[in-house]
This record gives sequence, structure tokens and C-alpha cells, in this order.
Amino acid sequence: MTARFLLLSFCLLASAPVSRAENIDETIDSAFAPLVDFANATIMRSVTINGVEVPWVVFWLAAAGIILTVYFRFVNIRSIPLAIRTVRGKYSHPNDPGEVTHFQALAAAVSGTVGLGNIAGVAIGVSKGGPGVIFWLFVSGFIGMTTKFAECTLGVKYREIDKNGTVHGGAMYYLQKGFHERGFGNLGAVLAFFFAICCVFASFGGGNIFQVNQTVAQLVEITGGKGGFVDNNKWIFGAAMAVLTGLVIIGGIKGIAKVTGKLVPGMCLIYVLSSLLVLGFNVTEIPKAINLIVSEAFTWKAGTTGGLLVAFIWGMRRATFSNEAGIGSAPIAHAAAKTSKPASEGIVALLEPFVDTVIICTMTGLVLVVTGNITPPSGDFANPGVAMASSAFSTIHSSFKYILFLSVFLFAFSTLITWSYYGMQSWQYIFGRSHKSQWTYKLIFLGFIVVGSAASLGNAMDFSDASLFAMSIPNLIGVYFLLPVIKKEYDDFLDHARQIDAKDG
Repeated sequence: MTARFLLLSFCLLASAPVSRAENIDETIDSAFAPLVDFANATIMRSVTINGVEVPWVVFWLAAAGIILTVYFRFVNIRSIPLAIRTVRGKYSHPNDPGEVTHFQALAAAVSGTVGLGNIAGVAIGVSKGGPGVIFWLFVSGFIGMTTKFAECTLGVKYREIDKNGTVHGGAMYYLQKGFHERGFGNLGAVLAFFFAICCVFASFGGGNIFQVNQTVAQLVEITGGKGGFVDNNKWIFGAAMAVLTGLVIIGGIKGIAKVTGKLVPGMCLIYVLSSLLVLGFNVTEIPKAINLIVSEAFTWKAGTTGGLLVAFIWGMRRATFSNEAGIGSAPIAHAAAKTSKPASEGIVALLEPFVDTVIICTMTGLVLVVTGNITPPSGDFANPGVAMASSAFSTIHSSFKYILFLSVFLFAFSTLITWSYYGMQSWQYIFGRSHKSQWTYKLIFLGFIVVGSAASLGNAMDFSDASLFAMSIPNLIGVYFLLPVIKKEYDDFLDHARQIDAKDG
């Protein structure tokens, strides 16, 4: 009853007259502002270095990537061939516990990270920090591969499988169970609960409202702009997207995995081929672009862009928003993999930042630089980042803005369906695993899709960003604390893989 009431309320809010919706938005923003201010003042607190404000959480995440990469002796580079063999199922058995294959788990996790952060996020980063951002984004993607390996190994190690064969996993489980094993059960319980709360908020915000809101903004731009039919009836698109999302998430992780397993390769291929076409038309500019990216990444003061420090900050920040390494979201999807060796899925997970950041984000960055679109175009745009990308792709042909919209839609849709699973797992950890709890979350999530299409809630987005980064605090504490467990599982899987490789000759 409560869930139906909430969904009806969201739909009514989305379909209300514009003047009333604006008043409601102002009321929500005013009421929410103190909470947002508190979140930003704590999670997004900055330290000033050489006149530049640096969010402390950026260093927190960067340090984790570097420390873990050194600790595991560059497993992110050495184990890429092993990861590919594992994804193909070489080291798996049909009767291994879990719900989905290695590939399906990887596709589901990639669908949650490959979103508008790969397009608009990269463009915003370049506009703020200059072309040097792309270099640090690239580096962040590589060190993030090790962080993903570590957290996703723990995700499988401490997952729970109920009597129906349904997997429940994620940072909240390895925080609770891992700390309990070492006599710190109370601390682990607190950290797990804090993580789950932040994950639910992030699923409603960055994993939902932001995705659909910016997709609608791009749709408005290609269908007549402000004042057009779509601009005046955004809720219709939101309602349609909610129905489409609902049809997928009702099936749980198996349904999500089936869709993402087909959707992710296709959407990545469309975007990469489009980017390669743009780069092909500007092939003579590529060497100059690479030189500019590298030089500005190491120039202490690079004109108006701020130089090395600003480029590093925005590169790390946009990479984290894009690939979510260290956030603790991916272990929720990877925990469902069919395997008896936890580190096998950790090895598979390291491919995720490689696809998301090293390939797709780098493609976006190169397209922006070779076409000269490193600052927002003049005009009133709902999303300057998407406008920069749209302008870059349109240098080939004006019709490319429609291909970009297709990419934006697919990226946003894939993020929606995967983050619905992340949020539901965290919701059930807090409120229980009953069918009523599950349906309550799903209906609220779908309701937020309609709200996100019809309204622009800047404070909600800021709070979502803070919630996303807040997830990294308990998650990385858990990863550090459980490093011996990860190392043991990694060595165990390597022995397992060597034995099978030896048999195959």
C-alpha cells in the first residue's frame, strides 16, 4: 500500500502543471539544502594546495589505487590475459555456486559504470581542467583496475546465497562478516549500515535522476529545443523509460544480466566506432592532440586551465564518477558470478575500468581535443558537457547528434537497470529480503525516473555525488583491513588456474 502511494505521488508530481512543479521543486530544494550542505561540508570537504581547492576524497581514492597496485605487484597489467581467459569460462565449472556467468556479471557491472560520466563527465572535466585531464583520467583507469580487483574479490568471498539460490553480496556483507571474523563485529556492522544507506541514496540520485534528467536534456536539444513539445512534456519520456526499466528489473539480477549481456557490447561498439570515425576524419590532428594532453598534464601552470594540479584533480574526479573504483558498488553485481574461487571474479572485475575509462573515456577525450571542443559552446544548454560532445561529433555531420543521443540513451538506460539492483541489495540489507521490501524499493526507484525527467533537482544531485563518494569511506577501510584475505584468495585462484593450464598443455 505504501509503495503504491509513493509511486502515485511521484507520477502526480511529474505530471503537474509547470508552475506548480517549479514551486514544488523550490520547496524540495529549500528543505533539502541543509542536508546537502552538511554532506558537502563533510564528504566533499576540500584542502587548499597552491591556491587550488582539492576534495580530500580524491586523494583518498587515488592513494588506494596506488597502494593496492603496488601491493599486488601491478596485477592490473599482469593479469589482463588471465582475466580474458576467466571471462571465457576456462576456469569455471557449470555447478559452481552463483546466479550468472563471469561475462554476465562483468556486463552488468560495466552497464552500471558506463553512463553519462563517459561523455558529459569527461567533457566537463576537460572544460574545467584542460586537455591534461585526459591523461590523469587514463592513469586513474589503470590504478582503478586493481581497486576493482580487490573489492570484487571480497564481494564474492563474503556473499550470501539464500535457500532459493539468490545471491546477496556487496561491501555491506564483507564489512559485516569480515570484521566479525577478526573480532570487530560492532565496527563492521556500523560501517556496513553506513555504506548501505549511502548506496540507496546514490541509486536514487546519480544512478537514476541524473541519468534520465540529462538524457531528456539531450532529447530536448535534438527535438526543437526549449519550448518544444518534448521540453513541455518531459514526464512522458520519463514514464516510458520507467516502464521500460521496470520490465527489466522485475526479473532481478538474472533478467538484468540477460539484458546487459546483449546491450553493453552493442552500445560500447556504437560509441567506439563513432568516436573512431571522428578521429579518422581528424587523423592528422591526433599527434598534436596527444602532445597537448601529455604536456598540459605535466605543466605546473598551463594558462587558464590551471595546469598539473587542476588536471590531476579533475582527471581523478571524473574517472571515479565514471568507473566507480573504490566506491564499492561493483562488488554487488560481481558477487552473483558463478564461481567457487572468489579471486576469479576479482580478476574479471579489473577489466571493468579498462573498458569504461581507459577505452571509452579516452575516446571521448581524444574526440573533444582533435575537434577543438575543449570549452562549452556559447548558448543556453541544459548540459554543457553533452553540448560539447554533441558539437564535437557534429563536426563530421549534423546527423551525428542523433547517434550521440542513442549512445546517451543506452548508457543511461544501462546505468538505471544496474543501479536499481545495487540500491535494492542495499535496501534489503537494511529493511529485509521480503517480497514487500523488494517491491517497495523497485516502485520507488521507478517513480524517481518520472520525477527525474520532469524536474531539475540540483541539490539532489549534489547529495547523490556526496553519497557516492561517502560509500568509498567504509568500503576502502574494509579493503585495507581485509588485504590478507584478498591475497590468500588471489594465490588460491592462481594455483587453480595453473593446474588447469597445465592440463591443457
